[in-house]
Amino acid sequence: MSRHLVALAVTAKMSIFELAVPCEVFGYDRPNLTETWYDFRLCAAQGEPVVVQGGFRPDTAFGLGTLTEADTVIVAAGHQPDLEPDDELVASVRAAYDNGARIVSLCTGAFVLAEAGILDGRPAATHWMHADDLAARYPKVRVDSSVLYIDDGNVLTSAGTAAALDLCLYIVRSDHGAAVANALAKRMVTPAHRLGGQAQYIDAAVGVSDTDALGPVLHWALERLDTPLTVAALARRAQLTERTLVRRFHAATGTTPMKWLQAQRLNRARELLETDDRSIEWVADVSGMGSSANFRQVFRTSTGLSPSAYRRAFRQR
Repeated sequence: MSRHLVALAVTAKMSIFELAVPCEVFGYDRPNLTETWYDFRLCAAQGEPVVVQGGFRPDTAFGLGTLTEADTVIVAAGHQPDLEPDDELVASVRAAYDNGARIVSLCTGAFVLAEAGILDGRPAATHWMHADDLAARYPKVRVDSSVLYIDDGNVLTSAGTAAALDLCLYIVRSDHGAAVANALAKRMVTPAHRLGGQAQYIDAAVGVSDTDALGPVLHWALERLDTPLTVAALARRAQLTERTLVRRFHAATGTTPMKWLQAQRLNRARELLETDDRSIEWVADVSGMGSSANFRQVFRTSTGLSPSAYRRAFRQR
């Protein structure tokens, strides 16, 4: 069986971090996690060696033309928003898209996708500092500066820096399932899924003390997802008023307590569907999703698949 080819475009002065993240996530075989991992290649314009941030010179024999052969193409941060994207890179990314590849941008890589016309009419994320520039230069793009990443079918975009890791782990989850993605995140000592969006990092981010103060109540709730949990119950556990809990919760996570609980229950349900053969009714009950009818409706709205279809899809991998 041929492996899924992930190709990362290497450009001059690109971010070392966003170069390293795809290399770490996709570039190492993970035999203890799954039988078939990715075939990963660095691709750069041929000629003089490309120099990235810090003076590093990635050594690769693959040119930008290799992007057109890939199943997934990643364009990482490196493009300067005040400059025109490289013509060869734009053309190669567009050709890969036309060939049916999944196209991924990290941070300001979104400018390259926009220049290629790939983001026209689509929602897209980039670093919040450059969101206004992206929207002004490419008015057909629906820029969202409040999220960590966006999955719009075969085009995925992320916000800045650390959000690159969020999106790469999300891709692993989409390709290999929650159990594999969670195990990989554990190895990398990072959350498998961060809550909230980049809005919480714009200008003055909430202090660490607020986030830490909510840690015990979040842990307490995660152990009781199969029980009825209300804002009032969370507030009592945190020894806060409901209004204060909601305010601190939103500041720390970027969402409301009930939306957070819904997300955690869906995560639990996905893991159970992938790893346990018991009934859909049992999964709904254990994950705290209520009746099987409610579970099916919420799950389909969230994933686009019924619980049974989701289970079949991941059990075939």
